[in-house]
Amino acid sequence: MRGRLAVRRRILGEAHVRRSLENATTFDDEFQDLVTRHAWGDIWTRPGLDHRTRSLITIALLAAGGRHEELNLHVRATRNTGATSDEVKEVLLQVAVYAGVPAANSAFRIAKSAFEEMAKEDAR
Repeated sequence: MRGRLAVRRRILGEAHVRRSLENATTFDDEFQDLVTRHAWGDIWTRPGLDHRTRSLITIALLAAGGRHEELNLHVRATRNTGATSDEVKEVLLQVAVYAGVPAANSAFRIAKSAFEEMAKEDAR
């Protein structure tokens, strides 16, 4: 579990993971365990793709599926994965063609806001 949790922390950031785990209750603590084991253990630790590539794929899938809260989280995680804003833009253009302009429109709005917030945080 430690290695999986370390990957989750490396990608999403210590503060986010700490909040997720601290806010877990008996209702959703098993869900937090499932996410850590399967997403961060079974997938993100696989050797076949680097974290930057997995990050971009995840952004595309979240954008296409309209998973806005998770999309914001993973756009913000690009500061940890090495994916650039230009690469995210290219992914979202791809989403527009293959998943639809409305999905990409929402995703561009979310990504733009996330990148603006990160720039403000970095300027502090």
